[in-house]
Amino acid sequence: MENELIRNFCIIAHIDHGKSTLADRMLQLTNTISDRDMKEQILDSMDLEREKGVTIKASAVRMNYQANDKKVYQLNLIDTPGHVDFNYEVSRALLACEGALLVVDASQGIEAQTLANLYLALESDLTIIPVVNKIDLPSARPEEVVKEISNLLGIDPNGVLQISAKSGINVDAVLESVVKNVPPPTGDADAQMRALIFDSHYDSYKGVVAYIRIMEGKMTHTDVIRIMSNGLDLRPVEIGVFAPDMRTIPQLSEGEVGYIATGLKTVSECRVGDTITLAKNPATTPLPGYRHPKPMVFAGIYPVDGEDYPDLRDSIEKLQLNDAALEFVPETSQALNFGFRCGFLGLFHMEIIQERLEREYDLDIVVTAPSVEYQLITKDGQKIYIDSPAMLPDEGEFSEILEPWMNLQVITPTEYYGTVMEMVRKRRGIYKDQDYPASNRVQLSFEIPLSELIINFFDDLKSRTRGYASMDYSFAEYRTENLVKLEVLVGGEPVDALAAIVHKENAYHKGQALVSKLKELIPRQMFDVAIQASASGRIISRANVKALRKDVLAKCYGGDITRKKKLLEKQKRGKRRMKMVGNVEIPQDAFMAVLRLEGD
Repeated sequence: MENELIRNFCIIAHIDHGKSTLADRMLQLTNTISDRDMKEQILDSMDLEREKGVTIKASAVRMNYQANDKKVYQLNLIDTPGHVDFNYEVSRALLACEGALLVVDASQGIEAQTLANLYLALESDLTIIPVVNKIDLPSARPEEVVKEISNLLGIDPNGVLQISAKSGINVDAVLESVVKNVPPPTGDADAQMRALIFDSHYDSYKGVVAYIRIMEGKMTHTDVIRIMSNGLDLRPVEIGVFAPDMRTIPQLSEGEVGYIATGLKTVSECRVGDTITLAKNPATTPLPGYRHPKPMVFAGIYPVDGEDYPDLRDSIEKLQLNDAALEFVPETSQALNFGFRCGFLGLFHMEIIQERLEREYDLDIVVTAPSVEYQLITKDGQKIYIDSPAMLPDEGEFSEILEPWMNLQVITPTEYYGTVMEMVRKRRGIYKDQDYPASNRVQLSFEIPLSELIINFFDDLKSRTRGYASMDYSFAEYRTENLVKLEVLVGGEPVDALAAIVHKENAYHKGQALVSKLKELIPRQMFDVAIQASASGRIISRANVKALRKDVLAKCYGGDITRKKKLLEKQKRGKRRMKMVGNVEIPQDAFMAVLRLEGD
C-alpha cells in the first residue's frame, strides 16, 4: 500500500481511562473483528490485564478503514503498556508511530501517568489528538476536563473530541481525526532496510515473535535478516501482520507495522528497541535510543515447599521467555532454603510476576520484602553493587554507601496538598516545585529515595487522598546516605531474609516496630524465644516470646513446697536443654512484616 494511505498511531492514557475499550470499538467499527468474535478488551490477552484494567504487554493491530473521502486507509494501532514500570517499552512503541490519541477520563481528569506519557509522545514529535472518554458517566465533568486539556496543550477547546468508548458515542469521529491529522509515514522505500522492534513475545512453535515497524526499505519472507545489537543472522520462520490474530504476508515495506517470527529460543536475543536490517545489504547505523531495561527492585522468591524448587525454576525460566526485563539468579537463605533473587522493573512488575507464578503455574511461593540496588565504594575506591541487604559487609569494609533517588510527580486535588507533603517528608522526600494544571488540582514534584517509594507508598497515597491522587516517577541519581544494615535475630540466629538497609536515624524505631510485629507473628514454642534487632553492631530492641508451659504442679495438691520447687526446677532444666537443640519455625507472614510496619 502507498505511504499516503498508512496511519501509525497509539493510544496513551492513565490506568483505567478506557484505552482498551476504545481500541475494541475501533476494531468493531472497521469490521476488523466480527461481532461474533468480539469480547471486551480484546487486545488484553492476559486475565491479569482484564482484572487490573491495565495493559501489561504492548500489542499491535492493523485495521482497514474507509474514510469519508471514500479512500481506504491502513490504520496501524499500537496498544502501549499503561504503567510507569514499563516506561521504556512505551517510549519504543511511541517511536513506531506518527500520532497518539491522548485519552482522558471525563470524571477523573488528567493524571500523572497521562502527563508522563504525553511528554514522551511530545519528545518523539508525535501529533497529539486529545480525547475525553466516559462522557456518559453520571460523575462526568467533560467541560472542565476539556478546559484542562486545552490549557495543557495550548489548543482550542473545540478541537478536543468527546466520546464514550463503552457505548460507541462519537468513536467514528476519532477514526476520521486520525486519518485527517496523523501524518503518513515518511522514509525512503529504496533505502537499506531498518526495522524497529517495539515488543516481542515467545511462541512455542515459532520461537520469539518480534513486533516491528519498518522505518526504511522493505523485506520479504525469504530475506536473511540481521539483529544489529548482537550481529545475529537468521532466516525468518514467517512474516506477517496482526489483524488482530497473526496473518502471514509475503512482504513488509516502509511505514508498515507487522511481525517477524524469528525461531529464536530466548527473548534476550531479540530485545525491545533493537534494530533489524538485511544481512545482504545491511544498514550502517542502528535506530537511536536502544538500551537494556535495568531492574530497579529486587526480591527473593522461594517455594513454600522445598520440593517445588525445580518447578519454580522452570516457571521463572518460562516467564523470562516472554519478559526479557525479568532477571533472576539462584540464592540460598538460612530461613527459606533454596530460591531465586529476582530483579524487576518496579513494584507493579513484581506483583504481576508473583501473581502469574501463583496462577499460571500453581505454585505456593514466599516473596521477601523488596529492596533496591545500592552502590558501595570500597576503601580502595572500587564500586560494588548489592541488591540484597544480606550482602552488605561490615561498616569498616567500605567508605561510603549510595542509594538510588527518584524524581517523583504527584497530581492531587488541592485539598490533599498538606497530607501529601507530610507523607513524602516522613519518607525522606525533598520538595522541588509545584504547578497547577487546573484550578482545583496541583502537581507536586519531589525527590525521594527509591527504597522509601517501593514499600507501601502508592497504597498509602491512595488511602490518604481517597483514591484521587496519582503518581509517576523516574530515576534521578545515586546519592551518598548514612545507611546501616538492620538485622533481626531469632533465638540468637540472624534471619537473613528479614534484614533491611535503613537510614541510621530511622533504624531504632524501625527495629522496635519490626520486633513488636514479629512477637505477634512467631508462634510460641516449648521454650523462650528472644527476638532482637541489631544495627551498627549493637542490639537496639528485644522482645521475648514466652514458652508454652505444661502445668507440672497440677498433681501437687498440698504438701511440702520443696516438692513443687523440685518439679519446677526439673521443668526449667528440660526447657534449657530444649532451647539448645530446638529451632524456631518462622511463618510466611513474618517475611512480609517488613512491608507492613506501622509509622512508615
